[in-house]
Amino acid sequence: MSDLLSRLLASRDWLLADGATGTNLFNMGLTAGEAPELWNVDKPDNIRSLYRSAVEAGSDIFLTNTFGGNASRMKLHNAQGRVRELNRIGAELGREIADASGRTVIVAGSMGPTGEIMAPMGSLTHERAVEMFHEQAEGLKEGGVDVLWVETISAPEEYAAAAEACGLAGMPWCGTMSFDTAGRTMMGMTSAAMAAMVEKLPNPPIAFGANCGVGAADLMRTVLGFVAAGPERPIIAKGNAGIPKYHDGHIHYDGTPDLMADYAVLARDAGATIIGGCCGTMPEHLAAMRRALEERPRGPRPTLDEIAARLGGFSSASDGTGDDAAPGRERRGRRRG
Repeated sequence: MSDLLSRLLASRDWLLADGATGTNLFNMGLTAGEAPELWNVDKPDNIRSLYRSAVEAGSDIFLTNTFGGNASRMKLHNAQGRVRELNRIGAELGREIADASGRTVIVAGSMGPTGEIMAPMGSLTHERAVEMFHEQAEGLKEGGVDVLWVETISAPEEYAAAAEACGLAGMPWCGTMSFDTAGRTMMGMTSAAMAAMVEKLPNPPIAFGANCGVGAADLMRTVLGFVAAGPERPIIAKGNAGIPKYHDGHIHYDGTPDLMADYAVLARDAGATIIGGCCGTMPEHLAAMRRALEERPRGPRPTLDEIAARLGGFSSASDGTGDDAAPGRERRGRRRG
């Protein structure tokens, strides 16, 4: 493909993505229950600062402040009629920062889950999900993003709907799911199942992978699951900065810059190509990750024991596929979600 991200991937062994959106905005004064996307219009300088901090820390890719910018989520704030506007402006602010950076920086249009449950378990139809994602995608496209970035998805049906919407918008895309329930997504997907699903999509992503979830160690185990499935397309790793803990009335992530630097190198050595952070990941984490990726030589693929020793233990005994199972074979037993 001739898109900018594909060209950058062809010339680099790894790319550094950005860190947290919500954590950084909460530090700027965003309050619980407030829609971050409204800040694209109401507090654009804060959003410029968010984007600029990722670029200055060394990110090659940053995501727009549009994660919840679909009609379903914006309806909670009586802003369902502003989807296209909020996404367009969020993207325009990103384009402004990237173009002023003096180097190649990818603006990725963030598209998170609708927050609804797909049929037949829930009421959200495939057609309506595609419509909502397409509306958001068109706003991001108008604003000048280089690539669409579907993230934190749990259901394969919703991932497929987002893929179709990206195709309707005529845009390249990447897509990650969140594995937070004993190695599976909330709706039961394993890393092996996702790797297989991605290859069967009529409009597959440029790159795929995992974001958010529990902690960096768990995300690394998921990355190893992707690698074992043998995909040919690049793998994305965007792990949280440690584990969330309540401290003095708010959530604090316990991952240090040193831990995230170790995580970034382990992710690269495990086989991930696009490496970033998710919740709790601040500019100082990103800067440490960039230095580590540049300065530490590539090593062998890490084992689970090495990952646990460097990043802390796993939150569950299994990655959801069965520790002794062949790659791609799901563990028998209760599926959660």
